[in-house]
Amino acid sequence: MKRVIAFLKKELMLTLSLAAAAAAMFITPPSKQLLHDIDWRTLGTLLMMLLVLEGFKKENVLRPLVSLAGNLRRMTALSLFLIFGVFFSSMFVTNDVSLIIFVPLTIMLFRAGGKEQYILPVISMENIAAIRGSLLMPFGSPQNLFLYGKAGVSAWHFMLHMLPLCAMSAVLLIVFVFVLYRKDPKEEITASADQMSWSAEGRVRRTGYLCLFILILTVIVTRTSLWPYAVILVLAGVLVLDRKILLEVDYVLLLTFLCFFIFSSSIAANPGISGFLRKAVAGNEYWWAIGVSQVISNVPATIVLYPFSSNFAGLIYGADTAGLCSLIGSLASVINYRIYVREYPGNGKKFIVTFTLISWAFFLIVVIPGLLLSRWTFF
Repeated sequence: MKRVIAFLKKELMLTLSLAAAAAAMFITPPSKQLLHDIDWRTLGTLLMMLLVLEGFKKENVLRPLVSLAGNLRRMTALSLFLIFGVFFSSMFVTNDVSLIIFVPLTIMLFRAGGKEQYILPVISMENIAAIRGSLLMPFGSPQNLFLYGKAGVSAWHFMLHMLPLCAMSAVLLIVFVFVLYRKDPKEEITASADQMSWSAEGRVRRTGYLCLFILILTVIVTRTSLWPYAVILVLAGVLVLDRKILLEVDYVLLLTFLCFFIFSSSIAANPGISGFLRKAVAGNEYWWAIGVSQVISNVPATIVLYPFSSNFAGLIYGADTAGLCSLIGSLASVINYRIYVREYPGNGKKFIVTFTLISWAFFLIVVIPGLLLSRWTFF
């Protein structure tokens, strides 16, 4: 029992999600529909990414990217490279995947260069970059993908409406980086990639992981209904390449996602709550999306609020802004938190404080422009 309590204290987000899922089941008794409502596609995609990126880490597949970043000698240049790597990659591989790729790279480079004091501020800005970069594309985030499917507009029309917030966010991120290094904008770092070597015998595994990664990106971009077969193929591929990786995957993260999906589905199925939302949400979608997301995260909040919304722009702008308020606001932030605490156990509170201060500074600047843009009729 002591071990269980210690584990739950350590895994704060898992504890919260378990409590939320348990409470929701008391509100709405579980049924077969609950199994149908859970977003198994997202869970399957996340499992595939965690498996393959664990292989990337073990086989140093990202060595070319590390070498490129390692050639940058100023902290401002390196931080901008990493932050905008997240910003632009999140548009195509979703915000959570971009963080899985770049946050470990940031920790490794800053640790190697003796700049660990900058890790938390920079990965907090990478979190913002993931949330605000991904909003441009229909497939940049799960909530965008869901709403894009409901909107019935072209991808170009969708991108046109999201471009102002995305461009403003890019400019703000540059400002934030220079504020971070205001005392010495020319501060240097030496973070060599020499510690990452490629063994000749690992070539087959590296090639295999890259092929699996391309498969996963194809599944994400095409939105194919054949994704379960991709999950099976990735699992089989990892078994062949290195079955030990199956023991190293962050299954706590998968369980956290599952609990949040159970919570959102159970809440939405309750007639009393549905009736209240139908009266309260219409016309106030922007604030409701931001507020509800702080309880169940923006993806479940989007799914719950959509049937009761009359202002599509308000809902999508609110959902894409909600992740700036708290860890729960976006499950991509949970991924960022998980990656950090795995490297620095016991520093979860420090992460939350730094993340909250930087994210709220950004939120307070963009929240009103987002509200004004929500009056721009989407279709």
